[in-house]
Amino acid sequence: MKEQPNLSTIKELSGGDLPFENKLIGVLKKELPQEIAQYKKHLAEKKYQLAANDVHKLKHKISILGLELSYQLATDYEEDLREENLSKKKDFENVLQVMSNYTKELN
Repeated sequence: MKEQPNLSTIKELSGGDLPFENKLIGVLKKELPQEIAQYKKHLAEKKYQLAANDVHKLKHKISILGLELSYQLATDYEEDLREENLSKKKDFENVLQVMSNYTKELN
């Protein structure tokens, strides 16, 4: 079974503070699409070092959404990108899609 995004890390960080949870979710919903767009732009321009930096930033979002296996994939992909190896691109972009779909559904 594939890993599913969840709010357990956010709930753990907030300690039950709903306004804080909502603020974190708001930041996630705002920043995730921007960071994905930046990553895709750098990749399209073949600026692999910058794309690797974007993946590094996205790892924070992956972690916040409780995706441990995906975090490892992102770490490996980040290293591969620095060597201009795109073999994990499809798997990583599938993770981004799952995250995007999930965050769009959050209130």
